[in-house]
Order: sequence, then C-alpha cells, then structure tokens
Amino acid sequence: MADEALGAAPPPPPAAETETKAATPVLLRPRREAFEHGLLPIPKLVFPEAALTQTLAQMKERLACARAGAPALAEALQIPLDQAALVLGTLAAVLPAEDPALGEDGTGDADLRDVLLFLYIQSYKRLVPRAHKDSPAVADVWPSTSAFDGYLSALSPIKLVRSNSRRFMPSQADEETHQLSYLQKHMVNILSLLADSVDGEGDESMVLTAETFEHLGFLLQFSEGTCLSQVATFFANSDPDMPAAPVPAAQVLDWILQNIAASLDNIAEKLTAKENSQQNASDPDVTMAEAVTNTRIQSSSPTGTAVPNNQGHYRNTTFLEGFSKTSVVKQASDIKGHSIKVLNCHDSVIYILAPVKYATVYGCSDTTIVLGAVGKVVKVEHCERVQIIAASKRICVANCRECIFYLGVNHRPLIVGDNHKLQVAPFNTYYPQLGEHLAQVGVDPNINKWDQPFVLGVVDPHDSLSHPAGVSDVQAESATCLDPDLFTNFLIPSWFEAQGPTNYNPFTLPEIYWASQRKKHVSLEDIQKNIRELKLDDNRKKELASALHAQFKDWLYASGNIRQLYCLQGE
Repeated sequence: MADEALGAAPPPPPAAETETKAATPVLLRPRREAFEHGLLPIPKLVFPEAALTQTLAQMKERLACARAGAPALAEALQIPLDQAALVLGTLAAVLPAEDPALGEDGTGDADLRDVLLFLYIQSYKRLVPRAHKDSPAVADVWPSTSAFDGYLSALSPIKLVRSNSRRFMPSQADEETHQLSYLQKHMVNILSLLADSVDGEGDESMVLTAETFEHLGFLLQFSEGTCLSQVATFFANSDPDMPAAPVPAAQVLDWILQNIAASLDNIAEKLTAKENSQQNASDPDVTMAEAVTNTRIQSSSPTGTAVPNNQGHYRNTTFLEGFSKTSVVKQASDIKGHSIKVLNCHDSVIYILAPVKYATVYGCSDTTIVLGAVGKVVKVEHCERVQIIAASKRICVANCRECIFYLGVNHRPLIVGDNHKLQVAPFNTYYPQLGEHLAQVGVDPNINKWDQPFVLGVVDPHDSLSHPAGVSDVQAESATCLDPDLFTNFLIPSWFEAQGPTNYNPFTLPEIYWASQRKKHVSLEDIQKNIRELKLDDNRKKELASALHAQFKDWLYASGNIRQLYCLQGE
C-alpha cells in the first residue's frame, strides 16, 4: 500500500513551485562512507530484494519504538548480541554526524530511522569490474591457482603494476553512478519505510517531517555541512521555532528522483567531456593535483628519473595510487577532505602522518603503510604481503594474505572474507604529532584490542565476484599474534623538522613484547662486548665486518626493510 501511494502521480504544483523546478537542479551525491564502510557480511542482514521492504516494515512494527539498542536489535534480527553490537558500532562510524544517544562507539540506542536505512543498504551489490582486454597476459603474471582465484586473479596488484593500467577497474565516477542508480531504484521503498501514515487519501496519506527527511542525509548529500532540508524547496529556510509542516512523501520522492537524474546526467557529461579531451590520467574522473611542495617522495629509480605525481583528489577524498618502488610521506597539509585511499601501490613505503576519519588500502603488495590517526574506520582489502601500521578506532580486513597488522585500535579488528596467513601485533611506532592527531580524531591510546579479532564469514553477500552464487559460507580464517621475538619497532624518519610532544609509542606494549625487546637489547650489548674482547688482527676485523655487512644486507632485502633504510638515509 505504501509503495502504491508513493508511486502515484503528485497533484499539479503551484506556479511558484513550477518556476523553482525550472531552475538549475541541485546535484545530489551518494554518501560513499555508507556504501564503502557500512556494509557487513552478515547473512541475516541481507534480505531477498522482493521481500526487503516488507521484512523491514515488519521489523519496524515489532520494535515499535523510536530508538533501539543492541539487545532489541539482536532479538528482532535473530542474530547474536555481539553481532548486533557490531551493527550499531558500524552504524555509528558511518553516520554523517554523531548521534549523542547512540554514542560515537555505538554503545547506546540508535534512531530507528537510521537503523532501517542501514539495514536497507545491506542489499547493495558492489559494482563489478570491467573485463581486462588482455586476459592471457594477466594469467601469465597472476596464475589462476592463486588463493584469490575468482577475484584477485583479475585485480591483483602485481598485474596492475605490470600492465601499467587500471582502466578496467571501476572509476570513482563509475561507483558514484552505481550508488546513485541504486538509490534511484529503491528510493520509493526507502521513503515508504520512513514515512508516517496520516488521515487522508492517496498521496496525502503518507508524509515526511523535516526531521525524518534529514535522516536521508545518511545516504545522500549535497556538500559537506549542508542540511538536506535547507536545499529542498518544501523545507528550505524553515524556522526552527516553527517547524515546517509534513510534506507528502510522493512530493519528496518526485524531488529526489529529479535531482538524482540530473546528477547522473551531470556525471555522464563530465566523463564524456574528459574522454573527448583525451586526458592522460590514471583515473578519468580524478583531478590529479600539482605536486605539493612539502611532500617528500623518494625513489630507487636512476638519478634524474622523474617520480610521477600519483596523488589526486575527488570529492572529500585524497588518493595515493599506483606508486611503485618509492617512498611517500603525506602530512596534514597535504590531505584534502577527511578520507584517504591508498590504491595499487607496490614495493613502497607510504607514510600518512595526518588525522583523517576514514582510510582505505586496496590492492597493494609488498608495501609498508603507516596510518597515523584514523577516527572512524580503516579498511584493508585485496592486499598481499603488506605491513599496515595503524592507530584507529576500528579496522576491517578483507581478502588479504600474508599481511602483518601493527595495530592500536579501540575496537576488535574485524576479519572477513578469504584471508590467509594474517598476523596481528601491537602498534610499534610514533611521530612528533601522533598524540595530538589521536586526540583530534578521538582515538584512545589507553585502549588497544589488537589481539581480539572479530571473525565473520568468508562469503561477502555484497560482492558477487569474489564468491559465485551457491558457494556455502564458512567462518573466515582468523589472524594469529606475531611472535614476540619477531616484533620490532618501526622508526619514522624525522622529515621537515616536525615539532610535537610525542616522543614515544603512546600505546602500551604488552609485557611479553617488552620482555622480548629487552632481551634483544641485552643480546646486542653482549655481542658488542664479545666482539670488542676478541683479539683480532686488522685482516680478521675486515673479514668480520664484511660478513656482518653481507648478512645485514641480506636481512634488509628479505625482510622488506630496505625501502625504509633509503628513507632514513635521506634525512
């Protein structure tokens, strides 16, 4: 009934409203945070599309309250309490603004309207990458027997470096178009879940208040800090002391669909214009920035070889993409927006010494990535042999192998998908501004749950490519704790003479790791003492020094620390 009422044609608008609609449409954008960090691979959260609206409407009736906590949600969805707490924690992390009653950690009660929107988009399917034009070449560098067969066989970082192209991967504009199209298709059902029933017939029986309309900001936005109701013609400039009257849901639907259509046309026109201009950019919809003067990039390329500027910006996100055999550092002044994405980097060291809300690491291999302070979520996906050093509220790891995570995290690390040989360890570095950055984004260094992984299933229902239909789900492979004897502190070069009060690791090191560090220090002193006591002639001293240098060099290459040594030499 609600769908039929919303789908009916609205009454003819007054002349003034017609003139307003004739003006330039407002360009809506999807809130990418909800789609990129708000999808959980919990099967009971993903309802069949045909029954999605009805199922959520029934759940809304069962809860029969304005707000819901984890126990009520667990009972309504028939999921364990810890999964219900994860749902609310994830919701809190992707809301456009903090809900005081829910709390920034999601330990309180959530607004039921936000819960319904969050559960609805669990039906979203990620955009499938375009096929690569040179499949034989891909198979040659990334054999089909890979542990990531079915997904990384088409998207491996090795292939991306060798082919020197990622045109077959969805661009940011492709993904935005896909998300807008999803919202365009489902908006009638979404509004039916949010609308209130009132006395009346047809379109007048379902209405939205200005407050409820604002909750759509979870999915849609115009620009940072702009309230939806301040742009919509039917709620614009309403007096807070005299709230605007509820508006027929059909009128809201008509306005949203018109503006989504205009936004899709705008994106298509821009892409067409850029294709026609034949711009040589790694991603056609990302404007590549000029090299930032205070950005240090080191490369092992021959002297005189230019290092490409692979930084770009799109919306409120900074991109670092396609770096290979180099070292890059980004400070707060280099970051535009509140999100950072590190994509398809190989055999490099990436330092993000800045406070951000969201961070994504995707498709990287043989790379060390330092993420200074992330206030919401870090997501690491489709990586192999990377070392992630991250201080964050939350982290999610999906479809990775042979990776080590040195973590300072306030919540349990979420492990999902097809992972192999993951290791976790406590946070192991610092830089002068780290303490300030942690405080700025709300990460508490006194809480570190690095060794308490939260493991979900292998099959991701939002990703039809990783696991074909019909594959049964099993629990994902968890991460093991790094052997304390293999734990080492990571030294960040002191570039730019940066000043700050942090001169040690703000996260407390567990005693077993402290003991190992002390033992190594004592062992090194003993070795130095024994060498000094040896009565060697000059030739034997030279032989010993040569042997030590050779062993140290072999260790640097085997451990992947050779890149960091280049950075330290350049101080």
